[in-house]
Parts: sequence; C-alpha cells; structure tokens
Amino acid sequence: MTRLVDQKKGFGTLPVFLTALTTILGAIMFLRFGYAVGSVSFYGTLLIILIGHLVTIPTALAIAEIATNQKVEGGGEYYIISRSFGINIGAAIGIALYLSRAISVAFYIIAFAEAFDPVFAWIRDEFGIAGIDKRFVSVPALLLMIWLMLKKGANLGMKALYVVAAILFASLALFFAGNTGYEPESIFKALSSTVEDPDNFFYVFAIVFPAFTGMAAGVGLSGDLKDPKKSIPIGTVAATITGMVIYVFIAFKLAVSASPEDLVNDQLIMGKIALWGPIIPIGLAAATVSSALGSIMVAPRILQALAQDKVFQIKKVNDFLGKGRESDKEPFNASLVTSVIALFFVIIGDVNFVAEIISMFFMVTYGSISMISFLHHFAGDPSYRPAFKSKGFISLIGAVTCFYLMFEMSFAYSVLAMVLMTLLYLIISSSNKNRAGMAKIFQGVIFQISRNIQIFLQNAEKEEYEDWRPSVICISETFFKRPSAFNMLRWISYKYGFATYLHYIKGYLSKETIEESKKEFDAIISLSSATKSNVFIDTMISPSYTSAIAQAIQMPSISGKEFNMILFEYPKGEEGVPKWITENFSLVKAANFDVGVLMTSDRDYGFKKRIDVWITRSDYENSNLMILMAYIILGHPEWRGGRINIFAIFPESESEKERQNLIVLTRQGRLPISPQNIEVIVKKEEYSSRQIINEKSKFADLTIIGFRQEAIKQMEGGVFAGYEEIGNTLFLNAAKGKLIV
Repeated sequence: MTRLVDQKKGFGTLPVFLTALTTILGAIMFLRFGYAVGSVSFYGTLLIILIGHLVTIPTALAIAEIATNQKVEGGGEYYIISRSFGINIGAAIGIALYLSRAISVAFYIIAFAEAFDPVFAWIRDEFGIAGIDKRFVSVPALLLMIWLMLKKGANLGMKALYVVAAILFASLALFFAGNTGYEPESIFKALSSTVEDPDNFFYVFAIVFPAFTGMAAGVGLSGDLKDPKKSIPIGTVAATITGMVIYVFIAFKLAVSASPEDLVNDQLIMGKIALWGPIIPIGLAAATVSSALGSIMVAPRILQALAQDKVFQIKKVNDFLGKGRESDKEPFNASLVTSVIALFFVIIGDVNFVAEIISMFFMVTYGSISMISFLHHFAGDPSYRPAFKSKGFISLIGAVTCFYLMFEMSFAYSVLAMVLMTLLYLIISSSNKNRAGMAKIFQGVIFQISRNIQIFLQNAEKEEYEDWRPSVICISETFFKRPSAFNMLRWISYKYGFATYLHYIKGYLSKETIEESKKEFDAIISLSSATKSNVFIDTMISPSYTSAIAQAIQMPSISGKEFNMILFEYPKGEEGVPKWITENFSLVKAANFDVGVLMTSDRDYGFKKRIDVWITRSDYENSNLMILMAYIILGHPEWRGGRINIFAIFPESESEKERQNLIVLTRQGRLPISPQNIEVIVKKEEYSSRQIINEKSKFADLTIIGFRQEAIKQMEGGVFAGYEEIGNTLFLNAAKGKLIV
C-alpha cells in the first residue's frame, strides 16, 4: 500500500524533460545569442553550439547510463558522482554543485529583471523617472518565489513549470513567425557576416556556453520521481537534443533577420524580429523564472542529500539540513538556507565574478560525470550493467573537451575552481577518513591496464640481450626473522627490475593453512608498505621447498616479463650451506634461470656505501651480470652516495689487459664506476682467491662474487664457504652472458 502511495506522489518523465529544457532555453538565449551571431557569424555560432554539445551530449548520455545502473535517490548529479567516486570526492563536487545551483537562482532572477527594460524605458519617457534600480523588481520577485516554494514545495514548482514552459514555447513560435523586413544581399553572406573587429571566438564561447548547461537540471528531481531509471535517461537526452536543434534554428533566424551590428548592440533584438514584440520580454521573464524555479527546486535537494550523507563536520548541521518537512518530506530547511544565499547575491546585484566560477563548477561536474562513465567502460566491471548504454569513447571525448574548455574560457577561474574543489575535498576527508574514495572504480581500471600491458609485453618481440633486466623471484619463510632478502628485492625493483617475494608456508593446502597464509600475508603487507617498495608479495603453501620452487618458476610474472632469476638466502651463522639450495640448483637451472645466493651476516648491509664486485677468469658468463646487479642496487636512494669497486683476480700476464677491458666496459656502458675503483690483483699461488677477498672486502657493505654450475656439482655447499671475514655476500650465476650497452 505504501508503494502505491509513493508512486502516486512521484513525478513522471515530463518534469525531467521540461526542467532540463526550460533551463537550457534560458536567459542567455534571449539576451546573448544575437551578440554571438553578430560577433562570430552563424557559422561560428554553429561551431559554438557543436563544441558546447561535445560536453553536454556525452554528459547527458553518461547521466542516462549511470542512472540506469543504480538506484538514483535524492541529490541528482551529486548522488550519481558520490556513489561512483565515493562520498568524499562526491561531496566536494556536490558542495560546489549546490553552490552553483543556489547562486544560479540569484543569477536568473537578476536576468529576470532585465525583461523589464521596456517598462523602465516607458516610465522614463512618460514620467521622466530615470535610473530605476532593477533590484526593485529582482528582490520582490525572489521573495515571492521563496515564499511559494517554502509554502507549497516542488508540486507548486511543477505546476508553475508547465505555465512558464507554455509561455516560453509561445515566445519561440512567435519569434520564428516574425520578420523585420531586413533583406541581406544573399543568404550565404548573411550567414558569414560579423561586425567589424569582433570579440574573439573563445570569449564569445565563454559568454554563450552557460546556455547549454541546463541538461542535468532534471536529474536533481531524482528523489521525487516515480521511476528515475526510466525518466532520467529519456528526459535528459531528449531535452539536450531538443535544445541543440532549437539553438541551431534560432541562430539561423537571427542571422537572416537582422544585421550583425543590430544583433550585437540590441540585447533584445529578438523582440524586433518576433511577430508580436512584447512576447520576447515575457518569454525572457518566463525563461528566467523557469530556470530559477528549476534551480531552487534542485539546489535544496542536493544540500539535503549531502547532509543525509553526513558530509558536514557538525552533527547538528547535518540533522537540520537533512530533515524533510513532516507532511510531504520537502527539504524545507535546505530550501531556507538556499533562499538566504540567493537573496544575498540578488541584493549585491553584481554576480559577474561568481557567474564565471559557477560555469567552472558546472564544467567540473559534467567532466566528472563523463569521466565516471568512461572509467566504468574501461574497467569492464561486470556489476556495471546499465539498461541504457553509451560508448566509452563518447564519454572520454566529453570529459577531455570539458576540462580543455575550462582553461580556454578562463585559466584563472579554472585554477581557482580546482583549488576550491581540492580544499573542500581535504576538509571533508579530514573528518570522514573511513569513506571510500575512487578505489573501487580505479581498481578495475588498473586491472585492465595491467592486463593489457602484460599481454603486450608477452606478445612483443623479445630481444635476447639489449632489453635484459632482472625479474627476480624469492621463495622464503624468513621474512619475520631477517628482511635481508626482501631488502635486496626492494633495491632491485626500485627502478630497473621487477621482483616477487613469495612467503613460503610448509604444509598441505587446507582451511587452517589458508587462514595462516592470509594472516601472515596481511602482516607482511602492513610491514612492507612502510618501505614503499615495488615488490609484489604473495604467499605459497606447499609440502616441500622443492615443490614450491617447481610451482613458482612456472608462474607468470605480474610484470608481464617472465621470471629470469631466483634468489636464495641463508644466514652465514648456519652450519654449511642449507641443502635445499644445492639440491634444488639443478631444478632452477633446468628452467634457464640466473641464480643468486644471498649469504647474510650479523652486520647485514652496514652503512650501504660500498659494493665490491669480484671477477675471476672463471666468471666469463657471470661478470657482466655481477656489474649490472651492483649498478641496479646502487640506484636505490638508500645507497645514495655509495660506490662500486671492481676487483679482478688474474695472472700477472693478463692483469693490465683485463684492467683496460674493464675500464672500456664501464665507459661504454655509462656505468658510474671510476677507473680508480677498478683494481686488478695478480694471482699468487701462496694466496687463495678467498683469502684475497676476505682481506680486501672486509669493510664492504655488500660483496658480489660469481660461481659456476660445475662447482656446485663438485663442491656442493663448499662453493659458498670460506668467506668468514666479509659481510653480506651475493653469489651470482648467469644462465647466459649479458651485454652492457
């Protein structure tokens, strides 16, 4: 029974259409359209109409689309934006939109007073009374409208809307039926004529554009509609297209009915053209009243919706503004506040500055709505299933055009509007920190971008050497014991490489191990987020380390580039090298991976100022990989001010030649390694390479040493033994040589 009562009270599609259309066909049409045609010609005005509708048509389609995907409640555009972009951003735009609508009431009432120019002229001629203040008309007119709206609400507004719409259409009919007797030399010349030294195109556009900004006015009635999902798209799109067609015909009629000079100098030139001249001031009055009615009906509903979402920091303010009248739920308190704002600006009488800001806020609103529609299309969210569908590229055109035109119309006001919007957002967010922002919609967008990039990289032709960069995976259970391996991944993935850290949980897949993995994953994410790392983190449950490696090296990398390196890690203090490293080495090499073994010490990475790279005759394949990894690690800000030392151990007969080769290599590769930091050590039989390394790199923060696959087979863990004097050590084995170019 309640539903039947609500439906009886709800408005249909016609109020949406009339509210939008009568706001579109407003004061600018009567007062400034002749100026536009005289300044930039019919063709220029036609271009203004088309450019303006590159904003309004995509916005209208976006509104229609979004409105059919969700339940649109009170607040109109604000409700659509806030439920798509989140309350905080939606509220910032909503407050700006509300102020625009509220101040627009004053703007239209001041324009309403312009319709009395013939009356003021008659009084001046008949009674000699000159300089009558137009506020004698505008203030009483606004007070009367406020009284009627507060007393009767939107129902009276709808009845008045039908009356003023009828007058408006009658004035247009008489305008098209009229004729001044003006006879241009030719139609084509009349359509291209302008005054001498006309205003520039974008200045004229800025003046005329507000004529197109009423298409969303009907959306503000969303909370009072019987079926918003039906009425909003039909009414909004129909009003937008109808308004565009009417404007084209008005521009044509003006061009062929009066000279450019008359069009520019007489703001009520339409009265000279109309079949019955007085209908134009009457139509102007009707247009401004209808626009003011539309704004004064919509603005309080936006304010009420904002208060009901508790966006204001004071609870009593939210309670006061969000409360509707008991008898009919009309936003009485919000209407009262709106009336005070409108009255204030009408009394001031000069709203030129504010009017330009209003246009900016409308542009921000329309651009945001179009962008929401585009992002929904791009994200491909299956929950976005509007009954009415636009096209993503149309919405993108609308958004880009909107923001471009903002800055073309007025750079200063555009920046000011953006600053005010940002301040509103920061203020609202400070008291509503738990409100979700754009995360949901942008998660889908980022997912699509990531997917497309990965597919592109997968399909792209692979250069074997030139585009090499490390794509490292580390499987470890020691994150909470020592972060050395994770830090290494952070440095590698900071700028030049990619890294994935898999936290290993030993066991079989079960409800218990899954719960454990979720808890440990959340803990790792929480700890790692403080480092602002680029490392991708996940967990892996497997009965053995070998099975975990077998699974991991077959996984696709989230970077879109296949894994090409695995990093093992163990502490130097343990007895020997863990068998799980040597036992799984052949498994990793079967996948043609580079291998890194990080041996950590108690002093960890020290001061992060010195990296020593050790090259021997057996490191033909490894040497370039070792140098490149040192360079990549040094690129992280934590190693800022650090240096790379290259030590090479060769027989005396080869020492000078190898030193020159290394100097040429670092210069050609543009590596930040000074020749003074390249030292070739002559290999003497009485000293082993390990002794030399222990002596020379005792104070290095990281030492990089190469090793061969054959040595693992012969010596197993002994390959990594004998380096007791040095700190953290990274042993590297390259699957194939790397070029430094």
